[in-house]
Amino acid sequence: MIRTAVCAAALAAMVASPSLAQEIGAQPTFADLTLEAGFEPDPQRIEVTAGGNIDAERTSGGECVGMIANAPDIRLTYIPDELPLHIKVSSKEDTTLVINDPNGNWFCDDDSGGGENPMVSFDDPQEGVYEIWVGTYEDEPVPATVIITELDD
Repeated sequence: MIRTAVCAAALAAMVASPSLAQEIGAQPTFADLTLEAGFEPDPQRIEVTAGGNIDAERTSGGECVGMIANAPDIRLTYIPDELPLHIKVSSKEDTTLVINDPNGNWFCDDDSGGGENPMVSFDDPQEGVYEIWVGTYEDEPVPATVIITELDD
């Protein structure tokens, strides 16, 4: 009887607790693509709807900002060579960028892409899966374009 009560309490706690992280490995909402160094066309552009109901700060050890979705917006499987990899966002609204790299490291940015647009650059990109979320500061989702390129501006 006590074991049943303890199990029921533990199950209730798991069901009642909010999700504290994005769902790594979840089906991406907008694109699941594979690119090899030297890909064409360069840049690749993917239209997304930025935003969500998860505070990015909770998912990355407090380093990221903005509101993001549970599932990644884009899953990029990348096969590098000697070129850098740049992932940036273009939007008329203030957006943020959250990326989980092939080694499980989190990368975040707010405004490095010019204006209120984020950008994360990998000078020595690793082979593997990059999961990408585009966040917003507002509660409402906004249109945005994710730009993936090996070209330097």
